[in-house]
Amino acid sequence: MSTDSRPIYERIFETLREEIIQRKYNVGDRVPSEKELADEYNVSRITSKKALEMLAEERLIVRKPGRGSFVMEGGGIQSEGPSTGERTKHTLIGLVITDFGNTFGTEMIYGMEQASAEHDSFLVLRRSFGVPENEVKAIRSFLELGVDGIIVFPAQGEFYNDELLKLVIQQFPLVLVDRHLKGVAAASISTDNITAARTGADYLLDLGHKQICLLTPPPMDTTAIEDRIEGFVRAHAERGVMVDRSLWLDEITSTLPNSFHSPNIDKDIHMISEHLRSNPQITALFAMEYNIALLAKAAVEQMGLQIPEDISIICFDSPPTTLGSGYRFTHLIQAEDEIGKLAVENVLKLKRGEKVANKISLDAKLIIGESTGPSK
Repeated sequence: MSTDSRPIYERIFETLREEIIQRKYNVGDRVPSEKELADEYNVSRITSKKALEMLAEERLIVRKPGRGSFVMEGGGIQSEGPSTGERTKHTLIGLVITDFGNTFGTEMIYGMEQASAEHDSFLVLRRSFGVPENEVKAIRSFLELGVDGIIVFPAQGEFYNDELLKLVIQQFPLVLVDRHLKGVAAASISTDNITAARTGADYLLDLGHKQICLLTPPPMDTTAIEDRIEGFVRAHAERGVMVDRSLWLDEITSTLPNSFHSPNIDKDIHMISEHLRSNPQITALFAMEYNIALLAKAAVEQMGLQIPEDISIICFDSPPTTLGSGYRFTHLIQAEDEIGKLAVENVLKLKRGEKVANKISLDAKLIIGESTGPSK
């Protein structure tokens, strides 16, 4: 009977580590899989998975979902390494984000960086610019790098890429931010967009606005936008106020990733102006994004109208201005920093085999600015 009191996963780890050092497995060689190790040692796959994760933490192997685990370049060169208890564990987390700026994303990344530092982990970032192909390439490059978990701000909503689905099926530590994927049991953290939009619409209705124009990019199955539209509609339904969808504009495209340049901007401003001229009964604009609110403000001012005397504007997010200067919209501010921190913390929990909530929704707060007033 063995007198070794160490956990079985440590014994499996030490055996494989020694075999790599002794060159039983050379650089690029595949080591036994979770299932093969579980069968060999008569243990659960959770135990064998832990042993392989420990090898990956020491940069002895790289784990490639769907392909296996392979000995890394330089793996085991130093025969005298730290023991299991002495190892410093640095976790590598990949972040795929569409883009970021002062309107949304920067504070979220700050939150991720802070949480990563607190948990002795590192964050590697790639931008997809809203292009699914870029998202696929980023995820694959992270897996080749051997990251321990991935955070994704999906490029699209319902039409998610196969790489994301593979990560979910293989139970790879994955957390989505800002939106969730329909029908896919992936952990996600976002704003409670339904409640937030309902709060914003309620505020306008309280001010007496009944003819409200909703300004949004094409939803394209983007859950954040879809939820905001639902919240807007719910607010009206709860008040018994008819929603006039003919007043909506859902073709704003210049604010989409890689589209924010002068020709598209001018086109959208003109489209909003023409829409307001055709619908003079509109007294308020609800912009689904801050940059759309900027387009709306430009359109209203070009028409010679005053904000909020003639038309009120409300939006999601309104970044702080330097030294208090600049225009401040009435807006719904999202808990970006908290979203970022929770994303990192949940990736680390998933890596440890802990369960996390499939969907976490954080409250947004209504901030009263200069852009709203009573309806005439």
